[in-house]
Amino acid sequence: MKIGVNSVLFGGYDMETAFKWIKTCGYDAMEISAIAGMSNHLVIDNWRELAPKIKELSAKYELPIQAMEQPSQDPAIMEAAFQAAVEIGIPIINCGPGGKMLEPETFQQSVDSLGKLADIAGKYGVTLCAKAHVNAAIWNTPTTLKLLEAVTSPNFGLDMDPSHIYRANENPVDAISAVISRIKHVHIRDCKGRQTSPGKPEMQANGRGDIDLLGYIRVLRKYNYDGPIDLEVIGAKEYELPACVAIAAESRGHLQACLQAVGER
Repeated sequence: MKIGVNSVLFGGYDMETAFKWIKTCGYDAMEISAIAGMSNHLVIDNWRELAPKIKELSAKYELPIQAMEQPSQDPAIMEAAFQAAVEIGIPIINCGPGGKMLEPETFQQSVDSLGKLADIAGKYGVTLCAKAHVNAAIWNTPTTLKLLEAVTSPNFGLDMDPSHIYRANENPVDAISAVISRIKHVHIRDCKGRQTSPGKPEMQANGRGDIDLLGYIRVLRKYNYDGPIDLEVIGAKEYELPACVAIAAESRGHLQACLQAVGER
């Protein structure tokens, strides 16, 4: 399991700053943010100009880009994201599930949209992932299973995020076994309480909240998951750089200890 950081944690700073400090904190890799409004790292409309610099920074800091987060399901935007992924060498693109919780008609719309996007991903030889997301059409394990039953493309997988499963009033440790065969990416962060929001960025740092992340990683190890794990902390765009670095470093220490505890490192 390679551990990385979604560069959205450093969304208030330029790409090189994100690469430098993620590497300094000891991570194996990075997930690059293409989230409009939260960062200006991989701007999809401008990806052809940005791709050479991203590849240069990845090589300079010896930090492979193991995933991209691009939330829009707009087909044109997503196809451009797939093109950027191929050029840069990014194997996984994470997007949001779309729709609204407990509105069945939007659930089917999300299924149809993700299925079509997965087919386009196949054309480019990359993997599209989506995750259960509080307030979206796919928001817990039962709706996730319905999605995975409907979208069977080998270029589609599950991005498993324990914080959303926890906030859906489930135990993320228990939820893994039902979906393990389709997990291709893990977004990880902690959460204090089961409210809709994951909380302040510093409270999303691994070890700060209520989620049994050690147990979560232990089950991933039990099932021989060997894919990427990326810390995703949102809301820090206005934070001073030392605060962003502290969150990344604290979470990396916790993740490393968890991996050591389960015999992964």
